[in-house]
Amino acid sequence: MSKETQGIVVGLIAGFYDVQTHAGVIRTRARGNFRNNGQKPVVGDQVQIRIDKGMGYLTAILPRFNLIGRPAVANVSHVLLVMSAVQPDFSLQLLDRFLTFFAWKKVPVCIYLSKSDLLPAIKVAAVKKLLAYYQQIGYPIFADWQALSGKIPQIIGRDQIWTLAGQSGAGKSTLINHLKKGLKQETAAISTSLNRGKHTTRTVQLFPLANGFLADTPGFSAIDLTPIKLTELATYFVEFKRASSKCKFRGCQHLQEPGCEVKRLVESGEIMQSRYDDYLLMREEISAGRIPEYLKKRGKK
Repeated sequence: MSKETQGIVVGLIAGFYDVQTHAGVIRTRARGNFRNNGQKPVVGDQVQIRIDKGMGYLTAILPRFNLIGRPAVANVSHVLLVMSAVQPDFSLQLLDRFLTFFAWKKVPVCIYLSKSDLLPAIKVAAVKKLLAYYQQIGYPIFADWQALSGKIPQIIGRDQIWTLAGQSGAGKSTLINHLKKGLKQETAAISTSLNRGKHTTRTVQLFPLANGFLADTPGFSAIDLTPIKLTELATYFVEFKRASSKCKFRGCQHLQEPGCEVKRLVESGEIMQSRYDDYLLMREEISAGRIPEYLKKRGKK
């Protein structure tokens, strides 16, 4: 007798799909109809499975509300963005690219500053001063894993999927080892000559954490902003979006328009100059329709 149930795909291993159900993790095979229909289950998918004669079969993928990254994670509730203080060096430009990308994907972001213990206190203070602006505009900031770990039970909702993001070598696998004891995720040393790390995560996997799941993924390899509509870019800068209601012209792009509230706030120092500069660089990138080569190298995860 066959039995049907639902669950979440938590891992892909050699053509098998591990599905977390109320009864535990069940290893399944996907039915051939997925290939025929051009569908492919991914980690994070809510799925229907059937147990038949001791074998598990994935029979249906339930509707997704998003699909992010390569390799992809489905149904992402929140991103935990890991930015290193050093090795690789802290970069406001890279931070703004990540935040803009995830705002476009409509996924909230928390920022975690890693490796602050490797910097002199005065330099850490300078980085934290920059991050204070991001906290002011609405992004939660965590500067040590103990503080983050203490908040995890409160911020990860039931069955929510959080995913780690950040450039290679930023310390994502080290962080997940702190948050989920016993995982022992592989970590790798930084290439000091290139100022970037090696890819230590090669597959996507969900780990149970608090009431939900945390994904460690090699995705988000080079943040591609070119699919964003140029006229919509400013709406993905949260402080620009708030200020734009006071701009003289509806649909103001915050360039040369008179009565622009965003430009006024930049000039007064209430909007960080680097945020506005990065906005202009992103506009150039989207207009050109390609990611600059230097950003492909810097942005790799």
